[in-house]
This record gives sequence, C-alpha cells and structure tokens, in this order.
Amino acid sequence: MGNKRHSTTKSSGRTIWIRRIIVIVCALVAGAAVYVAYRVFGPNTKAFGDKKYFYVRTGSTYQDVLEGLEEQGVVRSRNSFDWVARELNYPTRVKAGRYQIQKGMSNFEIVRLLRSGRQVPVKLVITKLRTKKDLVKKLCSNLEADSNALRVLLQDQVYLRQFGLDSNTVMCAVMPNTYEYYWNTSAEGAFAKLEKAREQFWTEERKAKARRLGLSLNEVTILAAIVEEETNKNDEKPLISSVYLNRYRKGMRLQADPTVKFALQDFGLKRIRESHTLYDSPYNTYRYTGLPPGPICTPSSKTLEAVLNTPETDYMYFCARSDFSGYHAFAATYREHLQNARQYQAALNRLGY
Repeated sequence: MGNKRHSTTKSSGRTIWIRRIIVIVCALVAGAAVYVAYRVFGPNTKAFGDKKYFYVRTGSTYQDVLEGLEEQGVVRSRNSFDWVARELNYPTRVKAGRYQIQKGMSNFEIVRLLRSGRQVPVKLVITKLRTKKDLVKKLCSNLEADSNALRVLLQDQVYLRQFGLDSNTVMCAVMPNTYEYYWNTSAEGAFAKLEKAREQFWTEERKAKARRLGLSLNEVTILAAIVEEETNKNDEKPLISSVYLNRYRKGMRLQADPTVKFALQDFGLKRIRESHTLYDSPYNTYRYTGLPPGPICTPSSKTLEAVLNTPETDYMYFCARSDFSGYHAFAATYREHLQNARQYQAALNRLGY
C-alpha cells in the first residue's frame, strides 16, 4: 500500500517537471518567434521625417547597398537587415534606383521594396535655361546621368543629326515643363525624353504656321528665345516678334541686346554699351545679320506660340519704356525710335546706370 502511494507521488512529480519543461520550451520557442518576427516585421528605420529617399547607383553590389543604408542614414540595424535580406534572396536581385523609405518601415518592407525595383520618379521642373552647361547641371544634379556623358552627347553631331539638331541648335530640344524621370536614367535617356516632348509640341498645325512665317522649327525657337529674353509680358511678345521678323526679312541686323549678353556670357548686364556690341561672336546680332546659330535660352511654349502667331506690323524698332513698366515703345521709323530711346536713356541716367 505504501509503495503504491510512493510510486504515485514520484509519477506525479515527473509529470509536473515535464509540464514545466514543456512550458519553458514553449516560452523559449515563443520568445524566439517573437524575436524573429520583430527582426523581420518590426521597425528598423532611423529617426527622420515621414519619408526619406534611398539611392542605389547603377552597377551597385549588395555590399554597396548595405554600406549605403548606413551612410544615407536609413536603417538602425544593418545586421538585422542583412539577415532578412539574405533570407529573402535580395543579394542577387539588387536593382538601381531612387526608393522612398517611409518612417517605421520594417526590414521585410524595405527588402521587398528594394527587390521589386519600384522607384519613385523624380519630378524635374525645367524653367528657362540659357546654356548647355545649365542643362547638364539641371539634369545631372537631379538624376544619376553622368555629366561627362551628357556633355559629350550635346556635342555629338552624328547623334544630334537624327533629331534635326546640331551642337548649336541642340538647346532647341529643351522645352520648359515638368518632366518625370526615373533617377537612374542615363544621359541619353534624359535627352531622349526632352526631345520626345519637343516632337509632341510640334503638331502639324504649328509646323504649318512656321512655314507661313518662312522659318524652320529651329529658327522659330531661336527667334522665340530672343523674344523670351526681351520681355516677360506675354501680351506684347507677338509685337516684339514682329519687329525682329520685319528686320530679318529685310536683311537688317537684328541688334538684339540679349544676344550680346549671351555672346559675352554676362547675363547680369543692365545696359548694353557700344563696346559690348563690338564683341566678335556669331551670337552678337549687332555684328552679324540673321538669326544666331542657336537659341540664347529655352523659350516657353507661350513665347513659341507668340512667335507662331506674329501679326503683320510695320514696326522696325522698339525700346523699353521710360516708365520702367516692363513694356516697350514700338516705332516704324528710326526717327521715332530715337525719340523713344532718348527718353529711356535719360531715365537710366537719372537712376545712375
């Protein structure tokens, strides 16, 4: 009887220990599961605003990505990211691009995003640019495109010929607008998108208007660039265009002050003096007849439309109004123009220019 009670007590004790061991094992397993789940699905971003952009350059290795995540201040724990990335086979699927990282993203979310290649496009706003150097800076400071490659491209006569352009007229391809690019776009890809937008602008109707003016598409852009630099008053752009077209058709020198500034590469000049007009450059329309060999800026679509809709006038001259309103006084005769010019020069003298 006693032995039976003792045996029951021992059996009961073993059961309790087994239960305890099971509880401990379950707790350890649960703890490990929680730890693994936290490493995979818990937040692993550093402290930043609501979002941050992470850049993966073309040709990057997985090691480059790991270093970039640290250098660009994206993840808190490189090791936990590395563990999840390897589990999801990301090291063999690295894709270049610009990725938007949200605050509080987990390793799993970050890896899945980078592995998918789902980039956030760059919205690039191009306003008035004057030189190829400006274009290179604008594109290559916002995109991965190589600046040297783009500079070479903008001088490549063979490449540009397919678009009806050359190294002088190449800026005719650039129309101020908002463009969407993937960050890792190449130099050639960046230029191709600009050229495509230009092709879309030149509808058959607009081409017909250019022909009626007796101008090529590039010549319209070159003339519009001068008009763009002369005024920001859209309502008088067609009149300014008429002056230059009248002079152009009669074989007169355009004598456009903005072309002198471009020739000198001094865009801050307030007053064009005779010494400036003597500067020898094919862009100086005080020295050479006809249009410059290329545009002196990238004119807006409104200015291009103004040129395409140039009215018939007898105006041959214009100068800024002496009231500094930004508008111009137009004249059909040189005598009338001299009167307008004297009034404006006197106003400049009073201001000490």
